[in-house]
Amino acid sequence: MAFIRHGPAAVTPPKPRFIGSEIYRHSSYGAWHPLRIPRVSTVMDLSRALGWLPRAQFITSPRAKPAALTGFHTPRYIAALQAAEQTQEVSDRVKQRHALGSPSNPIFPEMYRRPATSAGASMLAGELLAKPGVIYTPAGGTHHGMPDRANGFCYLNDPVLAIQSLRRNGAAKIAYVDIDAHHPDGVEHAFAHDPDILLISVHEENRWPRTGALTDQGAGQVYNLPVPAGLHDTEMALIRDQLILPAVAAFRPDAIVLQCGADAVLEDPQSRLALSNNAHWAIVAALRELAPRYLVLGGGGYNPWSVGRLWTGVWATLTGAEIPDQLPTAAADILRALQWARPTKTYQPQPHWLTTLRDPPREGAISGEIRNRVAQLIARNRAWV
Repeated sequence: MAFIRHGPAAVTPPKPRFIGSEIYRHSSYGAWHPLRIPRVSTVMDLSRALGWLPRAQFITSPRAKPAALTGFHTPRYIAALQAAEQTQEVSDRVKQRHALGSPSNPIFPEMYRRPATSAGASMLAGELLAKPGVIYTPAGGTHHGMPDRANGFCYLNDPVLAIQSLRRNGAAKIAYVDIDAHHPDGVEHAFAHDPDILLISVHEENRWPRTGALTDQGAGQVYNLPVPAGLHDTEMALIRDQLILPAVAAFRPDAIVLQCGADAVLEDPQSRLALSNNAHWAIVAALRELAPRYLVLGGGGYNPWSVGRLWTGVWATLTGAEIPDQLPTAAADILRALQWARPTKTYQPQPHWLTTLRDPPREGAISGEIRNRVAQLIARNRAWV
């Protein structure tokens, strides 16, 4: 990261740090919910099995205290969330007001502690990035949470809390890039009118929450790119090189937050996009050089093999580790032990999900629709060209 200079000599930032927790290992949203699967624990286990996660680079996530969450969330909502975890039930009034106890945002034993741990990691990342560096918190990325209610599996909005923490710790201009299959409606709600926050989202059109239209701008710097089903690696490379990277470079941020949701890959059941994990890793690598502070979050991802492999590859990309063509036995055994089931169905993995991290590239012709939409967003700011 040669651009980080203070005086005549370059300052070498610390090695990338990974914030995680054991709370995710046995916590589940319930047998029918898409988040019944292990995700963060798989990334931790794979990274350790591959020798990529020494103790010196791992930080155990703190749990955010209730008062710390009120920078974005209302005290009344935080109290309701804590009470719901304690009693494991909600009244009709609380369900209606705060969307707790719904099929998307169910009652489960760690429904406050788990998201408060993710939020604690993201806020800690902002503190650690008071100085240049790279932080990875795959449990983060819950970008749908609203100030007074849960939304889209997200009880708290840790990306918003991370951006606020970065600001408190010296980052005046922040670029938020979101490549999850779903639009980050909660983050846009928080910052759409803030000129010092750049928001870029690439998400599937006509996919819940059905926000983030191409024409949505807000008063700040908001660039939404809804893409059609079937988006592949070649099209994402065009989006990366013609939209994401020029826009971020022109903005000259003090920090970048990347929400790296894994639900845009072909095998994920919650979208109809067709990326390979190579597309995500290429964006992770390309953004790293555009700001001195870099925070990478997780997000969506509902196939336990594809999300575990993708997010482990994100850590490899951040640390410069070489991704092997074939996994060693210890790592492959972690993938073989995963289960993906619900009461009426058990899903079987594809063979390469058990032996490799890297997907085969998924390339193709670039559609005129993608080219036209990217061109419309570029036309808003000719300084990118």
